[in-house]
Amino acid sequence: MEWKPQPIVRRKSRQIKAGTVLIGGDAPISVQSMTSTDTLNVEATLKQIEALAEAGADLVRVSVPSLEAAACFKTLCERSPVPLVSDIHFDYKIALACADSGAAALRINPGNIGARAKVEAVCQAAKDHGIPIRVGVNSGSLDKDLVQRYGAPCPQAMVEAALRSADILESHNFQDYAFSVKASELNLCLESYRELAKQTEAPLHLGVTEAGGLLGGTVLSSIGIGMLLAEGIGDTLRVSLAADPVEEVKVGWAILKSLHLRSRGVDITACPTCARRGIDVVGIVAALEQRLADIRAPLKIAVMGCVVNGPGEAAHADVAVCGGGNGQCLIYEDGKLQGKFAAAQALDLVEQRVRAKAAAAR
Repeated sequence: MEWKPQPIVRRKSRQIKAGTVLIGGDAPISVQSMTSTDTLNVEATLKQIEALAEAGADLVRVSVPSLEAAACFKTLCERSPVPLVSDIHFDYKIALACADSGAAALRINPGNIGARAKVEAVCQAAKDHGIPIRVGVNSGSLDKDLVQRYGAPCPQAMVEAALRSADILESHNFQDYAFSVKASELNLCLESYRELAKQTEAPLHLGVTEAGGLLGGTVLSSIGIGMLLAEGIGDTLRVSLAADPVEEVKVGWAILKSLHLRSRGVDITACPTCARRGIDVVGIVAALEQRLADIRAPLKIAVMGCVVNGPGEAAHADVAVCGGGNGQCLIYEDGKLQGKFAAAQALDLVEQRVRAKAAAAR
């Protein structure tokens, strides 16, 4: 009998809607990213939004630091291929303008948005336009009174900051909100989300804030987000990297695919190579990642250097190639050997077969 992993049982949360994207409940876990361009540069920002959407972003967040930027945000909303979330800090009036401008959701930071009346004004704007709010708590910008009371950022302070804002929203009969409680310290981040998950039915947006560069940030985010998702916690996610934001989307999808929570595009299994390799595994994998970036069908590919583990991995792949020695390679499809071919043909043969399968799946 073939072994299969047990499906993850997700935490029950109520559902909200950002544009066309459902978040929470039984909706798929959505992948988000954030633009890094100057929002005043509409064309550059739109180009990045389109690249993020092409990479698989369900939602894109845009920083709106001024009322002037809010005017540009309106144009972006009109032309964007995916729903846009406005990222607001300090000035609540910008949130009001973004609600008028077509935002699919508003993100506010309770640590710097200001007094209760300002949160109430944002709540009313969200109600008027039928859009949700994400209350985004960050360990680096907690309310001053909470820092003074607890002495330093801690899970209790993070959760209290979130629930404090929720009380204001709930007092206005507004429940279309989600939470995030992000920290750059992994364990603080994990414990904050775990504790908040016990105290609310609101959807949770996962992320490890200021995680670092491409390598370090990917590792930190994969551990943190992956652990929470494996525990059933999380309804949407953003991987924060000091890198091209397209990489955030790629890592987010890789996390979801590894936990069998969502599938999109090719998933490549590859050996780390050794002296037995009969094909250029590293080169083939790198080339396939580039050549097949446009494929949306969830297909599994195996690229293995030799016959030690190659046939075994091929048995579970849609398309596989294995180094066969003497300048040859073995090509498999649906686990069945298709024949021996020249190793120099490996890359092209795999691409051809993957594209044929993707076309058949449409």
